[in-house]
Amino acid sequence: MIGILNISTLDKKDITELVTLVNSAYRGESSKKGWTTEADLLDGTRTDVASIQSLVEKSGSTILVCKDEQSRIIGCVLLQKENDSMYLGMLTVSPEIQAMGIGKKLLQAGEVYATQMECDAVVMTVIEKRKELIAWYMRHGYQSTGETKPFPVNPAFGKPLQPLQFIVLKKKL
Repeated sequence: MIGILNISTLDKKDITELVTLVNSAYRGESSKKGWTTEADLLDGTRTDVASIQSLVEKSGSTILVCKDEQSRIIGCVLLQKENDSMYLGMLTVSPEIQAMGIGKKLLQAGEVYATQMECDAVVMTVIEKRKELIAWYMRHGYQSTGETKPFPVNPAFGKPLQPLQFIVLKKKL
C-alpha cells in the first residue's frame, strides 16, 4: 500500500534518480514488471542525465515528481507549455507500484498545472502500438486528434525494434 505522496517540481539534485526511474519503467527487464513497458518496441535507454537537464532548462518546461514517504521518486511527468496548450510527456510510475493510482494523480497534477499556466488543452504523443496506454488516456478524457507524427530517429531516445509512429491525443480543459 502506498502512503502519503508528495508531488512537487523536480529538484536538479534529483536528476540522476529520475533518469534511473524513467529507464526502469520504460526499457529492459525491470520495465516488464509494469504495464507501461516499451521494451518490446525499443531497445536502449529512454533518457539520460543530459536530456533531463536540457528539459529542465528549456523555457516553459517543468517536471513534476511524485515522492513516497521516504522521499524516493516513484513517478514523474514532463510538462512543456506550447502556446495555449500544455504538452504532457514522460508520465512515469515505478513498475513495481503501477496500477495504484499514482499515474492518475500525476496526470491530474499536470492538468492542474496546465490550467494554472492558462492553457486551454493538454496535448501528448503516444506510440500508436501502445493500445492499452492509449485506452487509459482516453478513459481520462483524452481524444485522438487524428494526427500522427513520425517516431524520432534519435539513438538517445532508443532504437526502434519495428516501425513506430506517434498518435496525438488532446484533452480540452
